[in-house]
Amino acid sequence: MNLQTFLNLGRVSNLPTVWTNAIAGAVLAGVAPFGEIVVVGLALTLFYTGGMWLNDAFDAKIDAQERSNRPIPMGHVKVKNVFAGGYAMLAAGIVLAASLGFVAGMMGIALAGAVILYDWLHKRTVLSPVIMGVTRFFCYLLAAAAVAEITGSVMWGALGLLAYIVGLTYAAKQEAYDRLDRAWPLAVLALPLLFALSQAWGSALGLSIWGGLLVLVAIALRLLFRRNRGDVPKAVVTLIAGISLYDAVLIAASGFPSLAIVAVAGFALTLLLQRLVSGT
Repeated sequence: MNLQTFLNLGRVSNLPTVWTNAIAGAVLAGVAPFGEIVVVGLALTLFYTGGMWLNDAFDAKIDAQERSNRPIPMGHVKVKNVFAGGYAMLAAGIVLAASLGFVAGMMGIALAGAVILYDWLHKRTVLSPVIMGVTRFFCYLLAAAAVAEITGSVMWGALGLLAYIVGLTYAAKQEAYDRLDRAWPLAVLALPLLFALSQAWGSALGLSIWGGLLVLVAIALRLLFRRNRGDVPKAVVTLIAGISLYDAVLIAASGFPSLAIVAVAGFALTLLLQRLVSGT
């Protein structure tokens, strides 16, 4: 397996969004210790990359028909090797999470379970966007548990992120057909926007970043409703990058302006990397 195949399987262009999840989860718990955040970021990198590998492994037969440009259908790697690598990364992620404490380890196990459940069922159930949202929900909880404890602020922030991911994943499910069948499920995107606004109120930086998030979601929705060829995947990668802006709003509202700027940089880095490695 060459490096490009490894990167494509892991959709690594989106990794900055899990790194900013690590920062946001910690900040919402009230502290931001550098060492613990780095370890959480590494754990989330393993969970995300392993999950993406398993996604391709579980979808190998479907991708052979609908997405023949993916590494497995193209013969660049064997499906059994992708399964083995994906599960190994999830196991390593759990070990890293457990090194940060018992609760963090439990959150790591829950996150790995949600990842496997999504990869196994996402083509079989209409609830798959919710399951995907749960994976990001546990990213916040893992980060918070690693640095302090899971507070109400962490839970609310995680629920807002869950709602954002539900809308994003619903749009992503339409990508194989490059069309949007029903628009009403996208209304769930209003929930994280309203929650983020309620948190940012009174923070000039937070409101500024929230304005950027609002514009980004509007651009993505315009692409989805326009329905020209290629619009759906463009909207999806735009919304994926927006995860870091959601994180940045909450970080700024929590009184960590420097880390909020780091999260905004994560948004920009995601957009840049998506030009090099497909984000979907």
